Amino acid sequence: MLHELLVHYLNTIEQTILAYSDLYIDRYTEEILTRDRANLRIRIRIEQNNLLKINEAIVIIDDRLTTLDYHYHYQNEQNQLIFRYDSTPHFPNLVTPP
Repeated sequence: MLHELLVHYLNTIEQTILAYSDLYIDRYTEEILTRDRANLRIRIRIEQNNLLKINEAIVIIDDRLTTLDYHYHYQNEQNQLIFRYDSTPHFPNLVTPP
């Protein structure tokens, strides 16, 4: 059986998305890996083709919800990036990525 914190988190995300009638859900995938671990992948169209992508790897550690990896990506209908947040380390002082 899936851990209750994980069930609550996934249900909250799903219900929040469904509460907005002006969204189009391209993809909503919950990948349950273990009782305490899941991946969430969502693609939502907002305001006539703006795209929001959400990817999270989440796990329960010591009875707390913990995000192992994430990225949130939002772009307009011309595919121009509005924002992107992710858990990848950044190295601004390097000329090329490591």
